[in-house]
Amino acid sequence: MELWIPITVFAAFCQNLRTAMQKHLKGKLGTTGATFVRFGYGFPFAVLYLLVLHFFFQQPVPLPNATMLIAGVLGGIAQIVATFLLIHLFSFRNFAVGTAYSKTEPIQAALFGFLVLGEHISLTAGVCILIGITGVIVISLARVPLSLAAIRNSLAGKPALIGLASAAFFGASAVAYRTASISLEGTGVAMQAATALVYATALQTLVMALWMVLREPDQLKASLANWRSAVWVGASGIAGSVGWFTAMTLQNVAYVRALAQIELVFTFLASWLVFKETIARSEIAGCVLIVLAVLGIILLG
Repeated sequence: MELWIPITVFAAFCQNLRTAMQKHLKGKLGTTGATFVRFGYGFPFAVLYLLVLHFFFQQPVPLPNATMLIAGVLGGIAQIVATFLLIHLFSFRNFAVGTAYSKTEPIQAALFGFLVLGEHISLTAGVCILIGITGVIVISLARVPLSLAAIRNSLAGKPALIGLASAAFFGASAVAYRTASISLEGTGVAMQAATALVYATALQTLVMALWMVLREPDQLKASLANWRSAVWVGASGIAGSVGWFTAMTLQNVAYVRALAQIELVFTFLASWLVFKETIARSEIAGCVLIVLAVLGIILLG
């Protein structure tokens, strides 16, 4: 098995864990504060990871270059914008279709990867990606009673456009991070990923902290007051980011983001096994499609 596969699965698991803790924290902090702790409390862990690689595993820290600096900025800003757009979707009554569109990230990542890095995906992998996205869309719409007319109206509405924009920014940020990471020379893959991660997380922490100081100071105070819970969000978030950055340094972004859809399977397993929640048949069907897509990418893609 290629190394990027277990690393991606690990990253998806950590992201699932971080999201669960972030949702719990959102009740105390609000959207902005819960988003900030992912970066602000994650940054020290990113630095610690880089220092461990350098001092204990003797991996040299690469010198930054123009490509890394520019791509890191673009990736960090794009990820913040994508996150806010995704959260903004929930302010609409008919957000389900928009949310489903936001899950088209692997396709858009493949497009950006082709345009920016000249990367191609195989026909088999492309089919698997489409199957996986179909599964995600089925799950997204599973519990929403949508008539044909409602879907038709939603397709041209603001939620659909916001969903597509969110997916585009997520896809662009992933390609920008890969560009930043692979541009670094004179060190190993893990250190390439760690250096790009530290730079991007520092930028995101600074941007969000400045925003909160100027626009939402109460959110910043609440984020600091709830540090005992927030530190775990930061730790799990950075653990996932280490996985994402490393996997995307090793492999085409479209493959990594497609395999990452297994996160939804983790979500439903937790809902079923831990919280004893009832799972709809359509949600099970969506999970089956995602698993088939993941297996196809691993075995055939």
